[in-house]
Amino acid sequence: MRIGIVILPDQRWSVARHRWQQVDEWGFDHAWTYDHLGWRDLVDGPWFDSMATLTAAATVTSRIRLGTLVASPNFRHPAAFARQVTALDDVSDGRVLLGLGAGGIGFDSAVLGGETLPPRQRVDRFAEFTELLDAILREDGTTWRGDWFAAVDARNNPGCVQQPRVPFVVAANGPRSMRLAARYGQGWVTIGVGGDDLDTWWAGVAETVARFDSVLAAQGRDPDALDRYLSLDAAPVFSLSSAQFFADQVGRAAELGFTDVITHWPRESSWYAGDEAVLADVATRLLPQLRG
Repeated sequence: MRIGIVILPDQRWSVARHRWQQVDEWGFDHAWTYDHLGWRDLVDGPWFDSMATLTAAATVTSRIRLGTLVASPNFRHPAAFARQVTALDDVSDGRVLLGLGAGGIGFDSAVLGGETLPPRQRVDRFAEFTELLDAILREDGTTWRGDWFAAVDARNNPGCVQQPRVPFVVAANGPRSMRLAARYGQGWVTIGVGGDDLDTWWAGVAETVARFDSVLAAQGRDPDALDRYLSLDAAPVFSLSSAQFFADQVGRAAELGFTDVITHWPRESSWYAGDEAVLADVATRLLPQLRG
């Protein structure tokens, strides 16, 4: 089991720098940040760009993998984004994990003045986004015209440090997105399907795993060829409520075949409110056991 953590981009670098350095020193396997222009009720507070944040994090860490959780076509174009991804992979010396998703409704889908798309169209756009991004990152000089995106001789020189491109970790709960994960992903990440209580949420996660296994079988993809990531804090109880609770949740994820879990750096209030002392306890006392 590999264990990762999300550090929201809601703090100035003078504060955030220590957090990225700390999780690297503690031995977490991967660290992520949200790729939004603004997020939920935090939209009126401080918020910083994900790619700039990850690039800065790459310069103050040495071993931990770094990723977006998750980048989406809500405000990104594959040709421009590919240049940013290539630069980040270079600065980090090949430590990028590229989380990708269809993009939801809310601030990101409205801030640029476009219409809010229904789910089917968001997945249509995501499929095109993923295919074009994959093409540009793999080959230099991509020309493309689709329903949602166009590119003319899009360049990727010098290409990614990780070849043939950075790993895609595709967020998917529905069948069409799961097929994209099966086709393009080196990893799959899920938040489950909701649930008002913990047991109901875990039951939903188990059902999601079963659906993904069916999709992989239908696509002829080896189920062991993809890493499987679970965002523990999609559950109705914060994973770092206590060290023992965290250990229990990691154990439940392992039983369902997940190779990776992701928690969040505790915040003082609102989303992921918790005690940083619990995080420190997990990192220093339990992390070696859980990862072993």
